Amino acid sequence: MSGRKGADPARSLALLWGAHGRPGRSGLTIRAIVEAAVELADAEGIEAVSMRQVAERLRVGTMSLYTHVPGKTELVDLMIDTTYGRLYEDVNAPSSQPGGWRGALRFVAVRNWDLYLRHPWMLQVTGGRPALGPNAVLKYEAELRPLDGVGLTDLEMDAVLTLVLTHVEGTARTRVSLDQARRDSGMTDDEWWVANAPLLDKVADESRFPVASRVGQAAGQEYDAPADPEGALGFGLDRILDGVAALIAGRES
Repeated sequence: MSGRKGADPARSLALLWGAHGRPGRSGLTIRAIVEAAVELADAEGIEAVSMRQVAERLRVGTMSLYTHVPGKTELVDLMIDTTYGRLYEDVNAPSSQPGGWRGALRFVAVRNWDLYLRHPWMLQVTGGRPALGPNAVLKYEAELRPLDGVGLTDLEMDAVLTLVLTHVEGTARTRVSLDQARRDSGMTDDEWWVANAPLLDKVADESRFPVASRVGQAAGQEYDAPADPEGALGFGLDRILDGVAALIAGRES
């Protein structure tokens, strides 16, 4: 969604790193435009965000926005960077958590999880080539600092952080998809199970799918839902951190 096709990299970087609070002749600021766009995306999804819709929200002419932001590609980059700026109170917030690097990475995981749940549209626009704004770079710095000096190489530090963040993104995507399915269907998870269980019993022969039947039944009874994203988040994070600890311990020995 925020790809670089058709965008001028130098202009985009200048826009991301520029002064967003300086008003133009109309009194409009980049900050106000971005905040309106984020509010619109939070309420209606990223598909609802257009220069015209943002202008209507601000009660200004659409062309007045183009004097500040060239188009939607740059606007989305600004939206992403703005939301990243709300992750941490300061660059040392993850490093100052109790529990050393493990506690810090748990804190990072929870903060990113919460960010996706507050702004689910970010799951549609992040990934690929990043928009290298000041808050994105500050986020990277803050999340790497707890791993500095623990026995990992620079490339391993980057890989560990990537592993944690992609795990968070994947489980958050499942959670957001489940929430959307509930809204679209108008059914609770219990109602969905009641409607689908009899049909599944007819087509899924336990003699043909013995393992899937056994595990699926156990998971369904435990989760009382099609999936348990929160449980998957914690379980996967524990396994990732255990693996990193084993890598560090192997180096020390």
